[in-house]
Amino acid sequence: MHYRTLGKTGLRVSELCLGAMTFVGDAGWRHVGTMGQKEADACVGTAVAGGVNFFDTADIYSSGESERILGKALGPRRANVVIATKVGFRMGPGPDDDGCSRRRIIEGCHESLRRLGTEMIDLYQIHSFDPLVPLDETLGALNELVVGGKVRFIGCSNFTGWQLMKALAISRDHDWAEFVSLQALYSLLTRDLEYELVPLCLDQGLAILPWGPLAGGYLTGKYHGVTSWPRGTRMGKPEDHLPFDEARAKQVIDMLEELARAHGCRPAHIALRYLLCKPGITSLVFGARSREQLEENLRASDVSLCDEEMTRLDAVSKPPAVYPHWYFDIYRKARMEEARTRLRPG
Repeated sequence: MHYRTLGKTGLRVSELCLGAMTFVGDAGWRHVGTMGQKEADACVGTAVAGGVNFFDTADIYSSGESERILGKALGPRRANVVIATKVGFRMGPGPDDDGCSRRRIIEGCHESLRRLGTEMIDLYQIHSFDPLVPLDETLGALNELVVGGKVRFIGCSNFTGWQLMKALAISRDHDWAEFVSLQALYSLLTRDLEYELVPLCLDQGLAILPWGPLAGGYLTGKYHGVTSWPRGTRMGKPEDHLPFDEARAKQVIDMLEELARAHGCRPAHIALRYLLCKPGITSLVFGARSREQLEENLRASDVSLCDEEMTRLDAVSKPPAVYPHWYFDIYRKARMEEARTRLRPG
């Protein structure tokens, strides 16, 4: 297992982060997994033995069951791992049980601490931008938690570029704790992040934590070319997958299978390693529906891709350019050619 620094902090995290959404207990989100405490204990033990020191969850996952199960599964190992959780989605019927208000964040943090059985959350993340609450209220509440020793670092998830940059500017203006990471959808089938958010994070020094790196299991290849839809998978039917270009997806899967054969591994390992080779990526947040699936995914740390293989994967998965990005591509090429012309002798 390899380790990377979490943004501009001094915290070192494993390049693979175990997402605990599949820790559901007896009455949780059983459409995403079926792990109770016993199965989660085994998965966490396997992950730690494999070098994983980074675990991600959220209060909304199975109404808090994921946090509770994760905290118990870690037990005394808690001191040697990094726990990330999220706040912001609805956790009750009341009008203040949803969103990123000061009340929701402060109370949500205290509840997460209780369920996780810990005194401090290492990375507390806003689950999504909230258009109904002023950003300074949200950021002020997060800063209060950092100053009070309840939270070590803060991050966000599912923000646009302008929302994230505005948040950083507000925090700097008030001398508050700043976001150190962005957790966002990123895979070979969903590379939209590269338009605005990847350049922003590289420029501002934020860690990028991709969620959905296997596109809900689609990049494992198990749905590719099947005559009947697999049973016992997270995607119960074809239309359950997140939006992506299906024609391009078939080409991507074909290439993943080709490279997997060449490396003696599985398509999922190539898909995960591809992201780990992209600029700014710190750790991939992936889930597992079983201990065996977890063990398979951990093998991605042993795979390496050469520049030529990365170029081929870039080309086959390249999303269509949108304005103003295609404009700047043209402008950049013209400027570079002009610069080369000026530097030519004679």
